[in-house]
Amino acid sequence: QVQVVESGGGLVRPGGSLRLSCTVRGLTFDNYAMGWFRQAPGKEREGVSCINWTGSTIEYADSVKGRFTTSRDNSKKILYLQMGSLDVDDTATYFCAVVEYRYCSGTRDNKVKAWGQGTQVTVSS
Repeated sequence: QVQVVESGGGLVRPGGSLRLSCTVRGLTFDNYAMGWFRQAPGKEREGVSCINWTGSTIEYADSVKGRFTTSRDNSKKILYLQMGSLDVDDTATYFCAVVEYRYCSGTRDNKVKAWGQGTQVTVSS
């Protein structure tokens, strides 16, 4: 059984930084691309980033480009999302996802194999 668990969410002030982590168990981590998604109350789920199986290619949503950095450590089976210059509009539940394939198709349209339960990020003064 695949288990995807996010951690690192919390409350942060505008302009601050936060790092999310995602651990995966139950599959061969480095066989799959990985994605970060987020969903704010009353809004549709948004693709934030996607990283291919080796970590050599990363795609970002325009809304986070230049502020967020996604990386992965295949030896530890961990995915990261480093978030900087956070804004109130970044407030959302952030989800980690195992993508069905090794490569990404943008940030929104990837077929997801498994989802995490989400971690809340709140940006507020």
